[in-house]
Amino acid sequence: MHSANNDQGKQPPAQGSGDKPNPSTDVGDALRRAYDETLNESVPDDLLDLLKKLD
Repeated sequence: MHSANNDQGKQPPAQGSGDKPNPSTDVGDALRRAYDETLNESVPDDLLDLLKKLD
């Protein structure tokens, strides 16, 4: 059973660095990467066939 105060797996902030991670920047970067990867994916042939049937 895990307690709510379990800090296992968390790394303490680097001492003296003064840099605080910015979660919104991390999320924004991840979303941009996911969007860019999605744009570069090809359209599956079966989906193209379905679209051709609509014409």
